[in-house]
Amino acid sequence: MNVEEAHAAFIQLHLRSRTGERKGRLERGHREAEKLFCCNVWWPLLGDFNHLHPEYEVLDWRGLSYFCDFAWITPFARLIIEIKGFGPHVTDMDRKKYCNELNREAFLTAMGFQVISFAYDDVAHHPERTITLLRMVLSRFQPQSSPDNLHSVAEREIVRLACMLARPLRPIDVEAHLGINHRTAVRMLQTLCGKGWFNAVTGATGKHVVRYELQRGAVNQLMQKT
Repeated sequence: MNVEEAHAAFIQLHLRSRTGERKGRLERGHREAEKLFCCNVWWPLLGDFNHLHPEYEVLDWRGLSYFCDFAWITPFARLIIEIKGFGPHVTDMDRKKYCNELNREAFLTAMGFQVISFAYDDVAHHPERTITLLRMVLSRFQPQSSPDNLHSVAEREIVRLACMLARPLRPIDVEAHLGINHRTAVRMLQTLCGKGWFNAVTGATGKHVVRYELQRGAVNQLMQKT
């Protein structure tokens, strides 16, 4: 089955399971941008549409229905995915719509969803960029083979922590994040230095390592290998 056939079967499966406005919204709302995301991004990355729900209905903070472009729901994840065109979401948006959108995303986060958005232009013209970013997001929820030189989930998580904090790491950062002792944190950071992910930085006296700086290019390497 090729991607076009798989996409058609995916949509028909959801149409058959819906009635009323939920069915009508899928018929009206699943258009070019959403199809491009399925065919250019999701299918090349995962090879199936399991657990993906198009035009997924949720309630916003006012108790009103809202249909997200996609929801990916598994026993371990609740992810909302939006494909946003520049016109409808930027140039044609007034202050009230802008506030409503931010409030809705904050409310969904409070309800246990993670909300991510991708630009239509990237989905249509640079799908490899979107695939890379989506792979990083899904890797938090899916067991996958480890990168060649990152053998454990803990090591990958340390690299992600450095990206998230956007500053050199101290052993105490790793201790708090992973719930491990000081000796283990230092050993793991030293191992990552040996693998070329971090540089050890000494203090003023030059005798003791006080922090660990993520090497340039490590973020791109993580994106490629995750």
